[in-house]
Amino acid sequence: MGTRGRKSANSLAVVSNVVAIPCPAPPDELSDEGAEEWRHQVNRMPAGYFGREVFPTLIQLCRHVVAARRVAQLIEHATEGQELDVGDYLELLKAQERESKAIIALSRTMRLTHQANVYAKQSRKPPAIERPWD
Repeated sequence: MGTRGRKSANSLAVVSNVVAIPCPAPPDELSDEGAEEWRHQVNRMPAGYFGREVFPTLIQLCRHVVAARRVAQLIEHATEGQELDVGDYLELLKAQERESKAIIALSRTMRLTHQANVYAKQSRKPPAIERPWD
């Protein structure tokens, strides 16, 4: 025997057949550091956000993030010594700038930046301020 009458709105709102969408695993072509960055990027976005068509771009983003970390380590190492070769230091800073620009461009392409996640109309609203005399 079933229950009589119409189903409630609450019972209709429950989804019974939920299919879990697994996060894509890092490809074998990435290093261990790159695979860790892949997992970080994939896990912070909703399931199914990264389709197969953006995998090459995401792979490059992970590589550039790892390269940027290595350049930062080289800069730290170069500035720790007693003597600093200004030419080498400037080359390292240029490399750091190139990596930063590549990361920004790839992040914007895949809409991973903070600005891509905020609606333009919401960002232009002035903050609500309570007036002390009200």
